[in-house]
Amino acid sequence: MTELGVVVDPASHEAPFEQVRAQLEALIRTGRLVPGDHLPTVRALAADLGLAANTVARAVKELEASGLVETRGRAGTVVASGEHAVEAALGVLAARFVAAAREAGVDDDAAVEVVRRAQRNS
Repeated sequence: MTELGVVVDPASHEAPFEQVRAQLEALIRTGRLVPGDHLPTVRALAADLGLAANTVARAVKELEASGLVETRGRAGTVVASGEHAVEAALGVLAARFVAAAREAGVDDDAAVEVVRRAQRNS
């Protein structure tokens, strides 16, 4: 396992590069990695996972093609800004709202109505 929590299951039917790509994408989309965060180098991540550098490089290239990361040459690869960043931030805020509502004893239907009311009043 890496410091990011990425693991590769050799018994999986998914190719190792796809496992790495999917896990990194999930970290970005959920906000665990935010715009500007550096990814480990391809060589370091490959060594941590016991994979060939080309396998990890393919995963990173696919993330770059989808606009989730930017490779900045010697400065490394960073999480890009974009729509995914907004979605991740909203997801974090929504999770906090749900936790606060439940802690206050507000049921889910009532909490959703609070959000709808806020939308109407904005």
